[in-house]
Amino acid sequence: MVEAGHRCAIPTCRQVPVELAHIDPWSKVQEHAFSNIIALCPTCHTRFDRGEIDRKAMLQYKANLALLNSRYGDLERRVLTLFAEQPDAGTIDLPGGLSILLSYLLQDGLLVKIVRPGGRVVIMGVDQMERYALTERGREFIAKWKGAEPLT
Repeated sequence: MVEAGHRCAIPTCRQVPVELAHIDPWSKVQEHAFSNIIALCPTCHTRFDRGEIDRKAMLQYKANLALLNSRYGDLERRVLTLFAEQPDAGTIDLPGGLSILLSYLLQDGLLVKIVRPGGRVVIMGVDQMERYALTERGREFIAKWKGAEPLT
C-alpha cells in the first residue's frame, strides 16, 4: 500500500480505495511475497483478473513503482502524477524555494525551471511562485510510465 501511495498502482487510474492483488495468482504461488503483490483499485483488480490488463504490464507497473519510489521524493512523484493525469498541461506553478524538492526531476531533465523576467514577487529573498515546465524527455518518461514500459 505504501509503495503505491495508498492509491491504485496504475498511473492512469490512481483511484482509492485499493486492495492488494497477486500478480501471479494465489492459487499458483500459495504465498504473499512482496514482489508478487500490487495495490489496485477494485476496478483495475477486476480488469486484471479478467485479462484486460496483462501480467507483463502489471509486472512493469510494479517495477516502475520501485524506480519511482527509490529515485523521486513525494513532491516529485506528485508532479509526475499531475502531468500524467493532465496530458495537456505543460507547466506547473509552485511556491518559491521548492527547487531542492524537485532536484532529481531537474537533474534527470524531466523538468526545467522557467525564469520569468520582470513581474517577480520576492519576499525575504524568495520568489513567491516559480514555474516549472515538463520537458520533451519528461513527456516521454510519463508516456512510458502510463504505457507500462520500462522507465529509464
